Amino acid sequence: MKKVRLKWVKNRGLDHIIDHDTDTKACCLLLEYIGRHATQTSSPVPARTLSQFQKNLGLTIPVLRFLRRYPNLFLESPHPRYPSLQCFSLSDPGSLVLSRLSSAAASADSHLRLARLLMLSQSRSLPLSALFPLRFDLGLPHDFSSTFPSLHPNLFSVSRREPGTAVMTLKDYPADLAISSLQRRHLESPSYRDLKKPPSSLGAPLAFPMRFPRGYGSMNKVKAWMDEFHQLPYISPYADPTGIDPESDLMEKRVVGVLHELLSLTIQKKIKRNYIRKLREELVLPHKFTRIFTRYPGIFYYSLKCKTSTVVLREGYERGKLVEPHPLATLRDKVNYVMRTGVLYRDKGLTKLVLDVDTGHTPDDYDCCDHDNDDDDDDVENYILYISEEEDEEEDGDDDEEA
Repeated sequence: MKKVRLKWVKNRGLDHIIDHDTDTKACCLLLEYIGRHATQTSSPVPARTLSQFQKNLGLTIPVLRFLRRYPNLFLESPHPRYPSLQCFSLSDPGSLVLSRLSSAAASADSHLRLARLLMLSQSRSLPLSALFPLRFDLGLPHDFSSTFPSLHPNLFSVSRREPGTAVMTLKDYPADLAISSLQRRHLESPSYRDLKKPPSSLGAPLAFPMRFPRGYGSMNKVKAWMDEFHQLPYISPYADPTGIDPESDLMEKRVVGVLHELLSLTIQKKIKRNYIRKLREELVLPHKFTRIFTRYPGIFYYSLKCKTSTVVLREGYERGKLVEPHPLATLRDKVNYVMRTGVLYRDKGLTKLVLDVDTGHTPDDYDCCDHDNDDDDDDVENYILYISEEEDEEEDGDDDEEA
């Protein structure tokens, strides 16, 4: 299969979503940590303790400054014994938001997403050190490593392979879950091409939804390449890849299917590249899997926003919004609204939860940088580097090359 070299193009709309979600993720994790600390110790958290989480939260500004931007959620007070030491606790609106986030994270389908992720792995097990960074993206509760094995003992178990290495294992293989999102989509709404296939054609070609950057979709060479790519048999990401030539076009389509399914499992249809790197061996991905993202820009969007590398599933968004928003994703958007305005949605109206205090700043003044409000279709070729979500690992220079 002849491959076409495509130039990377920035998507302002998707970059704005990544920028928008960076502060939301940091806020949700801080709400969770402070609330858990208050439950265990009944005391506020010293600012000195929170400052060590700056890199893990993906912030380039001090955590203390970030917390002070949202006094409607975080209350600052002096330490009861050491007045010069500042502490933070949750406000009433913050506690209410945290309770809703916790209820949504403990939804009925959270354990199914984890089960599907374990089914994608070669050994049906993954180390907890690789799962914890994915917890927010998969919408798992903070204590999933202990609650899931107890609530679903026939499905999950936690063991230790090596000293200090805890592993989450899938005990049972539910065959009804081994259907990818692409297969479900074709079963629910088959196309004309699908109707002509015999029902027993398990390896029949399936077409990935394509949303090319402006100008690429109309190129004849790109159309010919994608037609040839879609004619290849679709290998389920849950199937055993043993026996497939690692250098073949079929294996490349299988890798595209695995990454497509992994992104489909996430709440907001995006994930950081470094998180995928920790799963590379178990998912049987090539060493330089980053090239897949830039080689298929109609399926994936490879973003350099926030000084980190994030992969977005293009079909998951339309005009800056999720096509099929999960209830947890909707709730996170409301958290961001509370962060900016101090107003929380209640039923059909708005209820003000905090008093407006004239500080001389507007909510937009608190943004770390200007946000673009353009639609997803506005693509330009330059890009801006912004907040880093975490310190990137050293990687081969070839990983960042264009396809």
